[in-house]
Amino acid sequence: MKSIFDESSYNEITERLGKLNENSKRGWGKMSVGQMAWHCQYPLKIAVENKSKKVKGNPIFRWFFKKSMYNDKHWKKNLPTAPQLKTSEEKNFTYEVQKLQELVNKCHAVKERKEWNPHPLFGHLTREQWGQMQYKHLDHHLRQFGV
Repeated sequence: MKSIFDESSYNEITERLGKLNENSKRGWGKMSVGQMAWHCQYPLKIAVENKSKKVKGNPIFRWFFKKSMYNDKHWKKNLPTAPQLKTSEEKNFTYEVQKLQELVNKCHAVKERKEWNPHPLFGHLTREQWGQMQYKHLDHHLRQFGV
């Protein structure tokens, strides 16, 4: 399975981010391309900052979703989004994509970290799981916008 920590997958994500533009049309969902770039930053910040603060979540959803993060099967369209990852305000495309790319770079740079704090929702994750989860989330939303 692909991981943001693998050089080829990291390069692929970077290339695909470069193909987005302000007029990229979504294939599903309600987010604009700027909102999607903003949305994708939060999970990367969790990995980069390596801080742990538990959040509430449905245990059945958490179990089901955690299992879906570590296989090559694409996520379904229109999956529910955590409230803290939603925004109704329009976002500046250029700024948000630049911030997203910076976080992708930072996340890739911590690939050799030895100690990973628990994920706020999913608990303990291995280094491999952190990298796979980040890739899969980015891939899902880049496919949403056709890149």
